[in-house]
Amino acid sequence: MSGEISPTGKQSGPASSPDLRASHADRDRVVDVLRIAAGDGRLTSDELDERLEAALSARTLSELAVLTTDLPEVSTAADGTAAEPKDVVRIEQVFSGAVERTGRWVLPRRLELAVTWCDVTLDFTEAVITQDTLRIDVAMAGKSLTLITRPGVEVDVDGLTLVHCKLRHRRMQTPLDTPTTLRVELVGQKAHGNVVVRPPRRTFGQWLLRKPASLPAGTTPSL
Repeated sequence: MSGEISPTGKQSGPASSPDLRASHADRDRVVDVLRIAAGDGRLTSDELDERLEAALSARTLSELAVLTTDLPEVSTAADGTAAEPKDVVRIEQVFSGAVERTGRWVLPRRLELAVTWCDVTLDFTEAVITQDTLRIDVAMAGKSLTLITRPGVEVDVDGLTLVHCKLRHRRMQTPLDTPTTLRVELVGQKAHGNVVVRPPRRTFGQWLLRKPASLPAGTTPSL
């Protein structure tokens, strides 16, 4: 459309006007860019929350554009997702806010977690999968490391050393023929706190039907 913005939040097209009203698609593209930037370590969790709130409430293209002016260009594929994942993303955080990767974030080829006394949540339910294996190098002490899976996402914890740390690995209820689309390999050391691997929480409607979140709508679990 005339005045449509690029996935980086910058305006494109000769007839673009910053005063044009933003659409839902415009806001979604900027949200994706912000999440990718946070996954690359360019934004802190507080900065991400602040910008996401501003993006979702933005009324014009100019209000969206200012949210990404200090971020690099993001090359995109035809479906609007990032075309090339980062080789390595390193997250370093000490005694500060929680680290969260949620929504449509693009998985790197390798993720390094150097985190001390901060909760870390990696949600794969809407993540953009770019390869069949993700290695996560863990150097983490205290608090919880939580991985939220979806059908086809398998988590291997055999390479992770636990020191005074509890592991809770809850596997999803999926058909036996469900293909594995992503294998997450946890290696390194987690000291104190917890490691939690679980499926998404059920919605209220799914809870009423006693239906696992992993089952598609319209199906009921076998008794």
